[in-house]
Amino acid sequence: MPDTTSALGSPAARREGPAKVTGAARYAAEHTPEGCAYAWPVPAEVARGEVTAIDDTAARALPGVVTVLTHLNAPRLAEPDDATLAVLQNARVPHRGWYVALVVADSLEAAREGAAAVRVTYAEEPHDVTLTADHPDAYVPEDTDGTSGEHTRGDADAAYARADARVDVTYRVPPLHNHPMEPHAATARWEDGRLIAYDSSQGASTVRDVLAGLFELPKEQVTVLSEHVGGGFGSKGTPRPHVVLAAMAARVTGRPVKLALHRRELAAVVGHRSPTVQRVRLAAEADGTLTSVVHEVTSHTSRIKEFVETAAAVTRVMYPSPHARTTHRVLPLDVPSPSWMRAPGEAPGMYALESAMDELAETLGIDPVELRLRNDTRNEPDSARPFSSRHLAECLREGARRFGWSARDPRPRSRAEGPVLVGSGVAAATYPVNVAPSRASAHADPDGSFVVRINATDIGTGARTVLAQVAADALGVPADRVRTEVGNSDLPTASLAGGSSGTASWGWAVHEACTRLAADLADRKGQELPAEGLDATADTAGRADADSDYARHAFGAHFAEVGVDTVTGEVRVRRLLGVYAAGRILNSRTARSQFIGGMTMGLGMALTEGSTLDPAFGDFVERDLAAYHVPANADVPAIEAHWIDEDDPHLNPMGSKGIGEIGIVGTAAAIGNAVHHATGVRQRELPITPDRVLADGR
Repeated sequence: MPDTTSALGSPAARREGPAKVTGAARYAAEHTPEGCAYAWPVPAEVARGEVTAIDDTAARALPGVVTVLTHLNAPRLAEPDDATLAVLQNARVPHRGWYVALVVADSLEAAREGAAAVRVTYAEEPHDVTLTADHPDAYVPEDTDGTSGEHTRGDADAAYARADARVDVTYRVPPLHNHPMEPHAATARWEDGRLIAYDSSQGASTVRDVLAGLFELPKEQVTVLSEHVGGGFGSKGTPRPHVVLAAMAARVTGRPVKLALHRRELAAVVGHRSPTVQRVRLAAEADGTLTSVVHEVTSHTSRIKEFVETAAAVTRVMYPSPHARTTHRVLPLDVPSPSWMRAPGEAPGMYALESAMDELAETLGIDPVELRLRNDTRNEPDSARPFSSRHLAECLREGARRFGWSARDPRPRSRAEGPVLVGSGVAAATYPVNVAPSRASAHADPDGSFVVRINATDIGTGARTVLAQVAADALGVPADRVRTEVGNSDLPTASLAGGSSGTASWGWAVHEACTRLAADLADRKGQELPAEGLDATADTAGRADADSDYARHAFGAHFAEVGVDTVTGEVRVRRLLGVYAAGRILNSRTARSQFIGGMTMGLGMALTEGSTLDPAFGDFVERDLAAYHVPANADVPAIEAHWIDEDDPHLNPMGSKGIGEIGIVGTAAAIGNAVHHATGVRQRELPITPDRVLADGR
């Protein structure tokens, strides 16, 4: 049979697929070394305070319990850069759910029973977990990376006051949780002073470096393996307390220790999308040309770690205007530390901006697609740098054609099917091109096969497969002759799987190593390879992270059709369609899967996903999949993902942009705009649940 998986762009199936569906793939909690013990943590039951006493007598007396670790007897760690990893180091409780003890036992059941028997006494202190835009403790953070803080150009307020058309609206997005299929887990053991950990992580190299620092070890004495990871969506992008606790318990007991977090605990210890209150003011001339844009965001963070949900960053990229102000304010509260969640900043920010653009289109009486086209630009508004490529207009036009937008009656409530009102909406999307330095090695064997090694992490995106395609393309051989090794920190160091940067970063290093190997093989043409084979390496430091003269972003357009039941208030998405401009698509099958996955997650953000902090107890109320509703297949009856072919020479050797996150970015706004078109009522707080729809009397 001819090889059909060599060319980049071909729909090669994921190589690890059979292993996953047959159960042969091993995840972090599925490694059980001989003599393995099990750990179960004890979370704090107050939102703020201090532990004054811990009684573990009953727990230690239970059959099978090996030990109980607390701040009084746990190993001392070096001070981490990330304060969320300073577990069992002192008596402070910065938020509810913070771990105050760890029970280790011979079985999972004994560990869980032991944790329930630990009695903790607290000196409770007053707490505050409520985000408000006018809270006196909110501040503008330092803009260390160009995405946070405040950016201004011109006089936005004066331009707004004299404009022909204006909108001034506030949007709210609640806390959101990542909820990967595989909860966070780790299995750790020590061998002759060496730490070996299987961890559910998006970056084994980063976990290795952090563990080495915490336990004051040379990096060479730590190995972290993340061969298979069951999703992360950002929550596994940085090391989390579970792997530190497993390593601590293994050191104390002298046995391998396994720790898998209960799903109900994830909300408190692995990060969440910070809630945002976003005020957007848009001003335009009568023809729709924007003259002033103001986007002000307030989000919460914990008191132990600053995290800024940079929702206004998209406004610095999307539409030109001579006057603009984008501001982030962050409010420290007694809450768990927020962190990355798929398209952090961009997803909630684009919901607000694109909803406001829809409101402006209605105010002006201009078609929403046309308004966006009239405000297209060749240069990034904030930096004035030219875009390396920007095919947003093509995405909008192609999406409108495929969706049948021209047949849409622009009047709200113009289409009804009995008690169901039907509407359609549009939103644009953008996501930055992120690339980080990585290393890779390529090896040629005398039998004509090849091995590519890089500590990339495949979190379900098909990284193994696409990297094999990149290697085969550079080597000029069929892809079935290339094997990839990933997910082991002993392999050449690679950046983490986050920020839609994985393939662009790892592929660059793989392409370079394989190009060098191909050149070496060409020089030896006609000669037999030595028995040990031939090797080549690459390190993209200094180039992958070099400054660019271009603003590099992916763009897209989302279209949605919804039906809103006026009796029940239920919103059903009937159709979702996305068109993207994301550089060269390296694998059409895995790319389409990524786009569709992001759009489905955006549907959840729009209609079903939301969490609340109980002001009395400081706890997330929706802490499991019974209360926190993620969309299922039945919630997406028709979904399409398409793309525009882009040739962008300013990215990486493959000409690719990230695709993992742009699918979520505009989806919630497109659905919200469709709900408005259906009902005539604007929903400015997510999720758009039946109670909110019915509260408006529709």
